[in-house]
Amino acid sequence: MKEKSSDVKTTPELTPLVAASMAAASINAATVAAPAVSTTGLNSTQIKLMMVNAQREIEERKRALNNLKAKDPILASVPQIGLPVALATQALAKKTVPEDSEKAKKIAELQAQIRAKLSNLIQPPQVQDRPKPLILDEDGRTIDKSGRTINIPTLTPTLKANIRAKKREVFNKSQVQSERHTQQEESLKFFDDRIAQKPTLRTKRSLRFHEPGKFQQLAERMRMKAQLEKLQNEISQIARKTGISSATKLALIAPKQDTPDDVPAMEWWDSVILAQDMNTMDEVGKISIRHSAITNLIEHPTQMKPPNEPLKPVYLPVFLTKKERKKLRRQNRREAWKEEQEKIRLGLVGPPEPKLRISNLMRVLGTEAVQDPTKIEAHVREQMAKRQKAHEDANNARKLTAEQKSEKKIRKIKEDTSCGVNVSVYRIRDLQDNASKKFKVETNAKQLHMTGTVVLFRDCCVVVVEGGPKQQKKYRRLMQHRIKWEEDMVKGPDGQDIPNTCVLVWEGTSQRRHFGEIKFKVFPMEKMAREFFQKHQVEHYWDLAYSGAVLEASADN
Repeated sequence: MKEKSSDVKTTPELTPLVAASMAAASINAATVAAPAVSTTGLNSTQIKLMMVNAQREIEERKRALNNLKAKDPILASVPQIGLPVALATQALAKKTVPEDSEKAKKIAELQAQIRAKLSNLIQPPQVQDRPKPLILDEDGRTIDKSGRTINIPTLTPTLKANIRAKKREVFNKSQVQSERHTQQEESLKFFDDRIAQKPTLRTKRSLRFHEPGKFQQLAERMRMKAQLEKLQNEISQIARKTGISSATKLALIAPKQDTPDDVPAMEWWDSVILAQDMNTMDEVGKISIRHSAITNLIEHPTQMKPPNEPLKPVYLPVFLTKKERKKLRRQNRREAWKEEQEKIRLGLVGPPEPKLRISNLMRVLGTEAVQDPTKIEAHVREQMAKRQKAHEDANNARKLTAEQKSEKKIRKIKEDTSCGVNVSVYRIRDLQDNASKKFKVETNAKQLHMTGTVVLFRDCCVVVVEGGPKQQKKYRRLMQHRIKWEEDMVKGPDGQDIPNTCVLVWEGTSQRRHFGEIKFKVFPMEKMAREFFQKHQVEHYWDLAYSGAVLEASADN
């Protein structure tokens, strides 16, 4: 700084104003060049403050030069006040001394280096691209804000192993498709649609003769059925209008009340204290009574067991835990082993042969195995085969035959019904035209070894099944859960389509079975169906089911 100021003062051609401007420029260049050496140790905030201070000093120098320019014509040769101070000093230095031009060049180079470093250090912050929001429609497809679908590109494999695997998969698919295409072409090549295929064997047609009068009987039956349906519809419509249809049906179903004629002349408990009968009178004119039978003691009747209770008491089985079963098995095996050892000590049974295997051959035999290994190996293999055969023979001896297996299976399904039979009565709206559900009802009853019957009647189909409690539980699940009755639509009393239903009418116990193997019975009239149940002494099953059907039909109307 001292050298530059002395150089400016020693120049005789410049005026004092120009000398002041040159000194200011040299001071500014020195202040700018001084931090250029230490920019590497400054942060961005310090660099910004330094640039602001330098800019402020440059503006002050510009204002000073503008004020001097108006007074001194020498500075009028500077083209613009807004040029950097370094250029102005360089223009003035050309008129002065060559040493000042070299210094100005150095100052310009230092300023250029400062600008380059500042441009590298001070960079605008980069805005990070945020991910676009994911929008999905009702079908799960990706769409944009306007609602158009966006095709998301799939990730392609970058590793060579994955690329080779994908190429191999595409090649295999194309090869399979080409093979199928060639097979189809070959099959179509040798196939002619115009040629009709004939069976290998010619079926022999046989004559079928109908009995005379068969179709006349069918026609007569169809006419009678149509006439009966027409008559029944007319009667039901008239009864529905008058409102007596449900009342008449319930009156037919209602059980007969006992008349006074059915009351016995004397009850059984009265016969114990009577002398002879009700007609025998004493002297006073009253019924004669045996006074010796009447005492001041209370007579308790003998207690009798109900018929559905077993004669022997039933005890609950005891179930052992896994640990207890292991302990019991261990004890039993220990006792058997001790008994066998005692027999061997007493000489009743010879000691068992050593259990030879290929793995323990050398450890058990020792030198014998080394002397003749081939013979010893053959002996060991023979002993192993003998043990295997004994094991298989024991298993075959314990194995059940086909008849025993079937008996065991039936014994598991069947239940003891000697003390009482569980009975369930189901009512189905319509079961006549549904072959699949009829098959399920019949087959499951036969598989569970249950007895009963299925009565098919218009708007009231009754299913009666007899068996044990476990059998009834499985069959109840079939009728009320497994078979979907609501899927079928049937004709209602008004001719409208209504869903089919299955209702459990009654379940209880009976002393014995009333039906044999389950069979289907079709009855056109209600009286015939009731007579069928009355024949098996269970007409109340039909009364319960049919009364429920009548009430349900009246409720629907």
